[in-house]
Amino acid sequence: MLFAPDTEVALRSVVNLINTAANGEEQLATVQDLDHFLKTEGFSGSRARDAAELASVRRLRSELATLWLADESAAVDTVNRLLREARALPQLVKHDHWDWHLHAATPEAPLADRMSTEAAMALVDVIRSKEMDRMLVCAAEDCDAVVLDLSRNRSKRYCDTGNCANRAHVAAYRARKAAS
Repeated sequence: MLFAPDTEVALRSVVNLINTAANGEEQLATVQDLDHFLKTEGFSGSRARDAAELASVRRLRSELATLWLADESAAVDTVNRLLREARALPQLVKHDHWDWHLHAATPEAPLADRMSTEAAMALVDVIRSKEMDRMLVCAAEDCDAVVLDLSRNRSKRYCDTGNCANRAHVAAYRARKAAS
């Protein structure tokens, strides 16, 4: 394990959120799409369930996508701003099936604030650990999805949004067969 379990969960949620707009596909087109995403990711707390909330999450997604590709200094600036804007106050909490973990926003805070705070808190650990090189873009030429490499040997290169790794391996195999 590279990071605390709640940090890894939050980082995977960031990847999944960013990748809802990967490769020109919009997977958060409706409030119902957002409902499904939040259920899949295990987000709890209050919800407005309206177009404004959806728009705020989509803005956050864009900001996190930019942060994913940022250098350390820019990432620090963005993380600090996200925490400031949400008036983050880290506290240990235990709820649902989760044991003690950090929350820095109340369950009543707007959804985008809770999501940005959770992402920022996870990215704090990434930055402090000097592990930003684990935040990648898929190595497939036709894919712009992001990748979180939590492998011990830093070998993950392809996203989990489709069959990018499989397509790359098949292409490499066919190229080897053609060359022999």
